[in-house]
Amino acid sequence: MHIITRLDKGGSAETTLLTVSLMNHEKYEVFLAHGLSLESNMSIMEKEAVALDMSMAETKGVRLFALPSLVRRLSFKNDLLAFINIYRLIKRIKPHIVHTHTSKAGALGRPAAYLAGVPIIIHTPHGHVFHSYYGTTTTNIFVYAEKMLSFMTDKIAALTNRERDEHLEEGIASIEKYVIIHSGAMLERLMNMSVDAGAGRGEFGISQDSNVVGVVGRLVPIKGHKYLVSAAKRIIKEFRNTVFVFVGDGYLRSRLERQAESIGVRKNIIFTGWRKDAVEILDLFDILVLPSLNEGMGKVLVEGMALGKPIVASNVGGIIDLVRNGENGILVPPGDSDALGEAILQLLKDKNLSEKLGKNGKARVYPEFDASVMVKAIDDLYESLLISNCSRENNSKRLKP
Repeated sequence: MHIITRLDKGGSAETTLLTVSLMNHEKYEVFLAHGLSLESNMSIMEKEAVALDMSMAETKGVRLFALPSLVRRLSFKNDLLAFINIYRLIKRIKPHIVHTHTSKAGALGRPAAYLAGVPIIIHTPHGHVFHSYYGTTTTNIFVYAEKMLSFMTDKIAALTNRERDEHLEEGIASIEKYVIIHSGAMLERLMNMSVDAGAGRGEFGISQDSNVVGVVGRLVPIKGHKYLVSAAKRIIKEFRNTVFVFVGDGYLRSRLERQAESIGVRKNIIFTGWRKDAVEILDLFDILVLPSLNEGMGKVLVEGMALGKPIVASNVGGIIDLVRNGENGILVPPGDSDALGEAILQLLKDKNLSEKLGKNGKARVYPEFDASVMVKAIDDLYESLLISNCSRENNSKRLKP
């Protein structure tokens, strides 16, 4: 049984749906409990895409359970109700394994599973909130809570080595409790994808001789979009034919548009909103940028690498496990518009370097970050824990008089 707070088109939700859909359903009976995703403020198109993904998962044999009280924000009433509902659902289904995803689902699902006597409990954080999200006091509370929850957890599946290391630095759990399982993508489909670049650029009014610098992700503070807007002014000064494409939506959109207007770069920035063809638009980019302040892994980087795109990204979180500075991209300090702009300019000026980084990324990503590798790693983890649990049960029975 998997538990996640919300299903939207974000990385953690997409990875979870991909996992439950691709698992061996002859070997496992798979359940997925989830919230209603109301906090995501999804567009009609995004809701339709999520509904299609959920329908496809059900077609594969996944049984879905919607829990309206399971919300992302802190809410004593909803959280208590969600905990009770999760506990009751677990007692009814009696799963051998409960696998929680993201912070809130992990905070409620793990103690519910523990109290319900579930033999194996696994948690995948999909990033963390140890910095750049909240103030010191709130962050310390979350750190303490994660330490306590780790005692109820058999394994914590980090997306990258760096994500695991950041947990270790906070003393969340011992290193033996961690396993690294990369978030995977359908790489063969990406690598064999055929996109009409001329038609794609034509849709957005981008001339064929323009440089396209793009970013894909929700327009929220943690993604650092404002630093790319700031960097755009200097870049356009040297390369007037540069167009910046922001794929994604979020409550910061109007603020980012005003920022772009105030520094005179609005006409060079395209805000596409949420798009179901985000990967096809990504293929139009000359440079992929990810200026996040905190990032568990950055699944869009995997997609960009599969498409042979050179990358400019912040040297934070799991990004540094995917992007190797000078090899398949350029890493810059988070929140540094000048460094971000300088790195983008370097690639615009040096097409040979840009091409080399893109080729290296494409060579690096497959098959390590393929969805099949991710699902195999999860299956191996389940198998080892089930064998270990059976061994413990057998030993316990032998010790009884």
